Amino acid sequence: MAVVTENKCNFATKIQQNLAMHRFRAFLLIVFALSALMADAQSWMVVHRHAVDAPWALPVAVDSVVSGTLSADGTRLLITQRDGFVVPVAKDEVDSLTFDDLAEGELKDKYQVFQLFVFTQDGREITSRDEYLPCYVGLNGADSYGCRWAHAGIRGRGNSTFLWYDKKPYRIKLDRKQKMLGMDRAKSWVLLANYRDVTDMMNTYVYELGRMMGLPYTNHSRYVELFVNNNYRGLYQLTEQVQQGENRVAVSDERGILLTLDVDDGPAEAAEATNNFWTKGYSMPAAVKYPDDELLTDARRDSIRGVFGQLEAAIKDRDYEKASALLDMESMARYLIIQELVYNVELSAPRSIFLHKDGDGPWRMGPLWDFDAGYDFDWTNMYSGHTFFTNYRETVMGTDPVRRNGNYAYVPQFFTDLFATREFVELYKRTWTQYADSIVTRPWAEVERYVDGLRQGAIQREELKWRIRGKSFDTEVQKLHVWLENRARFMDELVRNIPVPQDVKPIDDEAVCGTVNQHVTMNYWNGYHQDVQVKVHRARVLELLGVADDSFDESLMTIVPLMADGSEGQNRTNGTFGGWFDANGNPGAYAQGHVYIEVFDDLFNWDCGLYQDNCYDEEHTVVMQYQYPVDGKRLKVNVRVHFTITSGWW
Repeated sequence: MAVVTENKCNFATKIQQNLAMHRFRAFLLIVFALSALMADAQSWMVVHRHAVDAPWALPVAVDSVVSGTLSADGTRLLITQRDGFVVPVAKDEVDSLTFDDLAEGELKDKYQVFQLFVFTQDGREITSRDEYLPCYVGLNGADSYGCRWAHAGIRGRGNSTFLWYDKKPYRIKLDRKQKMLGMDRAKSWVLLANYRDVTDMMNTYVYELGRMMGLPYTNHSRYVELFVNNNYRGLYQLTEQVQQGENRVAVSDERGILLTLDVDDGPAEAAEATNNFWTKGYSMPAAVKYPDDELLTDARRDSIRGVFGQLEAAIKDRDYEKASALLDMESMARYLIIQELVYNVELSAPRSIFLHKDGDGPWRMGPLWDFDAGYDFDWTNMYSGHTFFTNYRETVMGTDPVRRNGNYAYVPQFFTDLFATREFVELYKRTWTQYADSIVTRPWAEVERYVDGLRQGAIQREELKWRIRGKSFDTEVQKLHVWLENRARFMDELVRNIPVPQDVKPIDDEAVCGTVNQHVTMNYWNGYHQDVQVKVHRARVLELLGVADDSFDESLMTIVPLMADGSEGQNRTNGTFGGWFDANGNPGAYAQGHVYIEVFDDLFNWDCGLYQDNCYDEEHTVVMQYQYPVDGKRLKVNVRVHFTITSGWW
């Protein structure tokens, strides 16, 4: 072994000479005979390519290699692994081979850009989001972290980002847990394409902010240039997969829960899945991420739904004492501040909203995930656009979150009903004050260090590979910074002026006080928006509730669409309250809707309309329910609306 080590430099020189002379076959026998002798954990064969467009250095662990040959046509170097997997490298792209004892963690410079190589089985393209394609992964730690060479699987990931854009995001699953660029050991890793985000920093800013604010299990960022089967794919963000685990969301194996509120993973969009449900209190789409499919029984899923339903009931009852025993309110306040600060409209869907719980402990918000739909993204050209930062004064939850009077007024009331309690509003305001002075400056200082790392060549190659007309990295980074500074100043005003509600007794009982009947005629030809309105007699509703007009507080009133069986549906329109109703009178999906009701600023005059493709000469009866807290009771008044739809055009 000592002799071989002493002659590594001479050996590397001979390899270089043979490469230059293209005498591959003879020297390959020597290379792999000697590599077998040097098969210790610190020995690496490094394949170098010095081309100007994308230079690279591929590290291959010597102890995993059994042979190397040329392909039959002489164009590829075939490196065969111990498991039989063949890694092909184009001969013409190889400038040199060296043997190095690569350093483990010398510099720990996380801000530089690293190189990640993926070789798929038989060179196949990665097309599936469901099935892992066998591959080998090589990671060059660039003298800052240990290199990696591992058997793995790779598949596509994401929803809109995978379907809409040519630059695809991926998920990698290693055969065994390993550290990656200083991030703790795990099998599963994510490669975010950030194609929509020209700055590549939208997620990184939030991750740095989340760590500053103490949100648990916040992800880390590393940037890599990705090569798949020798082909340059561009700049990617390497980060942790959101999952249960010792070095991820560290809830216990036996009693831990990881839950996501997400329309794509919920029962409407993923009807075939067995891990999802509509939540009991607010009818939100939810999916259980842990226990995973192997451990999750129907009974366990239903139990989780029930446990989460207890929290929903406490929030709905405005019982802050009970709710704060079931939910870490500080984590919720910090989480919502971040969502509103970066104007993350995914809160309204909801999408990518994670919560976790361990045993009898409270629910906690996080981890944070997926923020390239924030920062005032322009959805009007979402398939091809990369436009952000136009307006910093729009809101997700609104200036009065209980009323959900922001630009996305159908935010689930699970989040906004908390603002009906004095204690939470005061906590939210205190939390903002605690972090306001550093909420941009501290995380941005970290962002700038990553930006400097990208400027060392990687971002120039990225812009050549994925040209975005009219956009440049430096300009967009500057826009992001200015937008955040303006947004923080706007948030100061926004948070300061959120109304602090009066003390309201928690709801101990519920009672339906009566029913109001309304009849409305709509014309088929007038389509979605009709001039007529559902006009509810305010005095009659207050009379049934037993509330005097001068003591009525509109901010405490909630209006809920009811299902045909009398259970509560989900408010889901562009208004504060309302929904699309199907042929049977159930509030639900737009595509199945026949008529709709939308309640904006006037709680007693409701807009209405119809979906022309779904209805013609018809009649529909739907029910909306007023709910108002009085002395520990939730008093209810049903409004039964009978729609007659005519088809006369004259």
